[in-house]
This record gives sequence, C-alpha cells and structure tokens, in this order.
Amino acid sequence: MEAMGMTGSASGPGRVLVFSMAGIGDTLMATPVLRELRGQWPGARIEVVVMWPGSAQLLEGNPHVDAVHAFNLIERPRAEGFRFVMGLRRPRAAVSLTLHPQGRREYRWVAWLAGARRRLSHRYENQGWLDRCLVTDGVEQDYSVSCAENNLRLVDLMGGRRREARPRYELFLSDSEQAWARDWCRAEGLEGTPWLGIHVGSGGTKNLALRRWPVERWAAFLRDWREARPGVPVVAFGGPGERGAHESLARVLPPGCLRFPAAPSLRAAAALVGRARAFVSVDTAFMHIAAAMAVPHQVVIETPTLNPPVFPLRTDWVRVPNPAVGGRPLDFYRYDGRPIAGTDDDLVRVMLSVPPEAVMAATARGFGEP
Repeated sequence: MEAMGMTGSASGPGRVLVFSMAGIGDTLMATPVLRELRGQWPGARIEVVVMWPGSAQLLEGNPHVDAVHAFNLIERPRAEGFRFVMGLRRPRAAVSLTLHPQGRREYRWVAWLAGARRRLSHRYENQGWLDRCLVTDGVEQDYSVSCAENNLRLVDLMGGRRREARPRYELFLSDSEQAWARDWCRAEGLEGTPWLGIHVGSGGTKNLALRRWPVERWAAFLRDWREARPGVPVVAFGGPGERGAHESLARVLPPGCLRFPAAPSLRAAAALVGRARAFVSVDTAFMHIAAAMAVPHQVVIETPTLNPPVFPLRTDWVRVPNPAVGGRPLDFYRYDGRPIAGTDDDLVRVMLSVPPEAVMAATARGFGEP
C-alpha cells in the first residue's frame, strides 16, 4: 500500500472526519493530532465532530480545523441524532479518526454510519467481532502514554511522518477574551497580585461526579488557606454543574473567601485561568485548560480516573497522592465504557482519603513556600 493509499490519493487525504465526542478536556487533548494532520496534509479538509458546547468553543479559531459539527447524541432525540450523523456522509470522507479514549462501541457505530472509506480507531478491552466490522484500521490503546500520543498513532496509520516529537495543547484565544480576563482582574483588584484558581467540579456522565474532592474537604482546605495566607485571593471556576458546590462553600466560608467570575464563555474563563499563579483541581477539563494556559504551578488531586493517558501535557505538574487509589487507577477505571468501579459510598470514601493538609502543602509551593 502506498503512503497515501489509506487516505485516497497521493496528494492528500481529502476530507477527514475527526470524532472527539467523549469530553471537553479530551477535545483539548485532541488538538495535537489536528495540528499534525494539517502539517502533514495542508490541503486536507479537517472536520471535527463533538458533543459538548464547551468542546466546540475550545476549537474556535483553530487554524487546523475547517469545520466543527456539534450535536449532543446523548440528550437529543435518537431520530435527530440519526439525521445528524447521516448528514456527515456527504461528501464522503476518505478517512475518519475516532480519538482516544472513546472506548464505547457506540462511538464506533457513529463513525461507521458517517461512512468514511477508512475508519481508524483504537482497540479496547471490550472489542469484539462487531468492532472489527465497524473499524477498518486500528491500533492498540496504550495506558502508559497520553491520549495525544495514542491519537498520533492513528495518524501514523495514515502513512505520514510526524513533524513534532512532543505533543502540546493548542488553544487560540481572541484579543477580546484576553481583554475580558484582564479587565476582570483589574475590577477585582487582582492585577499584579498572585492568586490561586480552583475548580471543584468534574464531568457528570456515568458516575464521574463521584471523583470530585468532597465539598467538606474543599471547605477545610480553603479555611486553612485563608488563615495562613490572607493576602492570596482564591478564584473558583466552574459552570452550572458547580453551582451547588459553590453555594455550599459560600455558606460555610467567611465572606469574601472566594470569588466567582461570571465568565461569558469557557474561552474567557481559560484566559482568566492563564492569569493565576497556581491552580488546583481533579482531572477535569479545567485541569487541561490550566496546562494549556501554562499556569506556573499546577496541582492535581489524584482520583480513580487519573490514568497516564489523561495526565496534563506538561512535565512540571504536582500530583497529590490519593491513599485509597494507591497509584492503581486501572483497578477502578478503564476506557471500556463502564463507570468507575465501586459503590457510591465506596467512591466518596476514596476521595475523602485525600487530606486537606496534603493539598495545602502541594499548593503552597507555588507561592514560594517549601
């Protein structure tokens, strides 16, 4: 087979469909493969299919993307979803890539219905004979490397030669989004002041909300933080999914302990994250945003889902160990479409096992403390 036999012609792959439907953070993790596709085949038409509005936002302004198709196949009626997917068939794509970590078979069904001549995906633990019918070319997923690296291995299947050795996020923010962040900091008196950003939420599909650090742990950490560092403000990020947690924290913490920016978009929130001295979260979309914005000190609380594929794409981040996970996240969670293993009570206990003192010590180092 010629190098471009996979993609339809020796001049380039023509139309490429990239399926990145699993989550917002996963779409940010997909940006290295978009850059690689454009760099290797500048004449290709690259279209990305996502489910979440936040995913579509993160791709705005990306010069490596020609179109973004956003549709929530989980929440919208099935008939509408079928029409949406069938609409992706014209003109027929030469190749589609179903990116890591989309392990559920439904993702492969969607790619099959979209009708690309070649359909690339990873081979997961739950793969069977039907998956081999839905996918034309695959590569084994690798839990020891990042999602970005797993995805670049799909590009390798297309016969190209990698242009960059080290994958990196790409987020193209506008001047107006950066200006909003600057103006908010000025209005809050934070311009030129080191401050801490936090995100108390996480994804809500399946039982992923149970990997959140409990509100009572956040409250204990923030009380101690205010007492020890009254001059270091704390900004809490999030959307509607975090409203309940934010309200709970506001009730139990001293007035003014937290600031809640009403960002007009996820992209504006990302611009604001980039102005933090340090950022604390579990493995969530905001973890990847903080890494993409090169926050000087990034702290991640270990959860049952913090596998190497979703580590931040940077080397200088700090993981707060979770004693109940014990460095064995694969015992709890794999990319096979199943929820986190364990009962709700079990998983709450797992996250309660991370003490506020450990998060405090890891975070303080970002402000010049040993």
